[in-house]
Amino acid sequence: MQNQNDAKFGFTASAENLNGRAAMIGFIAAVVTELVTGQGVLHFLGLM
Repeated sequence: MQNQNDAKFGFTASAENLNGRAAMIGFIAAVVTELVTGQGVLHFLGLM
């Protein structure tokens, strides 16, 4: 059994949960940016 204070590296459940939540926040931010500005994220950032 692993102690909660032990370092966790690799594909752990907590790392996957954090990555999933960050992806959801990024996706919602991209959609909101597109709705507010009327242009895609890449156009908004000046990359296209």
